[in-house]
Amino acid sequence: MQCDLCGTEEENLVSAIVEGTELNVCRNCARYGKIVEKKIFSAEQNNNIRQITSKEPEKQTIEVIVPDFADKIKKKREQLGIKQKDFAKKLSLKESLVHNLETGSFEPSIDIARKLERFLKIKLVEEYEDKKTETMKLDSNEITIGDLIKIKS
Repeated sequence: MQCDLCGTEEENLVSAIVEGTELNVCRNCARYGKIVEKKIFSAEQNNNIRQITSKEPEKQTIEVIVPDFADKIKKKREQLGIKQKDFAKKLSLKESLVHNLETGSFEPSIDIARKLERFLKIKLVEEYEDKKTETMKLDSNEITIGDLIKIKS
């Protein structure tokens, strides 16, 4: 069996999270991540795991701030007849932050955008669905993450 990270041949691999990805790694490479379970994969089990592919791509929802957020915030605040100073106090924000939001020089975080949405009753956050690509089958002779790192260097 081959380590997903360095590519060395070894009989017993462990499952570890390295850089946010769960991999089957050798004991030496396990130090670069966090071992998620003490389960050791045999060569036969590893081949079965590698042959599984998803038939339908998974969907991932991404939240994005609308491009014209600055105009929307300023127009709605002015419609309500609230000054920037009072608006900032009501939302527990700094006045300079409100000014930067309205001029477009600062894009709000999702949390601040949600707070503004609730107060102003406008839409500032849009959700997009991103489809993950289908996982590819791996043979023991294919490139590992460790190989990619060597190639890039």
